[in-house]
Order: sequence, then structure tokens, then C-alpha cells
Amino acid sequence: MRHRKDTSPTFRLIIFLTAFLLPGCSIIETAFDVAKGTVKGGYYVIKGAYHLTAGTTKVIYHIGKFTFEVLRAPKEWPLTNEDIETIDGLPVKEAIRQGRVKRAPYVVKGKRYVPMSVKRAQTYEETGVASWYGEETRRQKGGHMTANGEAFNPKGLTAAHKYLPLPINVKVTNLENGRSIIVRVNDRGPFPSVNNSKSGKRIIDLSYGAAKRLGFHKKGLTRVRVKVIRVKVET
Repeated sequence: MRHRKDTSPTFRLIIFLTAFLLPGCSIIETAFDVAKGTVKGGYYVIKGAYHLTAGTTKVIYHIGKFTFEVLRAPKEWPLTNEDIETIDGLPVKEAIRQGRVKRAPYVVKGKRYVPMSVKRAQTYEETGVASWYGEETRRQKGGHMTANGEAFNPKGLTAAHKYLPLPINVKVTNLENGRSIIVRVNDRGPFPSVNNSKSGKRIIDLSYGAAKRLGFHKKGLTRVRVKVIRVKVET
């Protein structure tokens, strides 16, 4: 696996944990160093959590030049994809509340999807067609919730995938112009639509922000290579 060259001895991973404390809230800021030499055996070694845990509502972390802001969505927000009927046999928001999403089977319009194991995902690489979504949410009031309970940010670097465990980071390369970015997969899709049954054959659905960074937000589709970035978390 190739990694972006970094001439500095370390790059910084900054994590902000926001915990609600009645009647107000407090912010805990913790900084971790991720040394250049800790990329070993194909892994990015990260010290500290990079996903939401019980009691946290916001996490910000960096992988190289890419920044990821993770927010827990309010439970009343609608899903970005309301065609998801159940996750792990439960109503979607109940499965999210119980933390039963990561690689749980789910149902969309009567079809059952079974995500791959975490172990298998570590070697995942695929080439195919990518689309992007989120323009409709930018025109609506309020926010939307992804399939794992995070707040959807159409300007962020996120993506939806049918079979990868949630959340996970992947490198996406636009094969038409050579641009590459890292995104956080935190949603499900793309699925066949009423107007286009072939849309379900696309391998990834990127946020508007990710599509813009890859240079295809004006045309809608492009050919990409998607590869999971293997991350080893050390606390």
C-alpha cells in the first residue's frame, strides 16, 4: 500500500470529545501524535479513538491532510435513506440505539443485504462506478442521520457502501483524473432506484463534498478504485 509522502516527523491526530453534562456541556480536547514510522505492515497506527463511543457526541480526527468531523445525530432526524426497513431484524433507529449496525444484515425494499466481516474488509479493493448524494439534503431544513447514527454532512468527506462494515475509512481514486481522497464510510447505499434499476450496481455513493474533491460533482458519475485503509487503534 502506498501512502502520501510526509516530510514532517509526525502528523497530528486531534480528537475532540464532547460530552453532555447537565445542565450544560463540556468539551475535552486531547491531542495524539501519530509518528511517521508507525505505518507498518500496511496499517495506519492511530493512538486514541476515532469513532463515537458512549457518552461522546463529537469527534474530530485527521488522516494526513484529510479531516473528519463525526457528530452523533439527534434521534428525531430522518435517515438519509428511508428505504432501509430494518437492521439486524430491528427498526433502524432501535438498532442504532443498541449499537447493532457495524456489520449487521439489513433490509431495503424487501431485499436482505449482508455486509462483509471486518476481517474480510481489511483486504477490500474494488473498481467500478461511483455516484454522489446529498444535494437534496442541502435544500431541506434540519439534518439527516446516516445508517450508523451519525449526522450526515453533505460537504464532508463521507460515503455510503452496501457491504462494508460501518464506520470504516477507504481511499477513493477517480480513475478519470487521478485524484485521490480518503473518506469515512458511515452510510448504506447506493441501491436501485425506481427510475434507474442499474443505480444499484454502483459500488459507492459519495457525499457532495467528496465528489467535489474528486472532480466529478458536476457530472454525477465516474469510475473509481476503492480500497480500505487498514487502521490499528492503540489506546
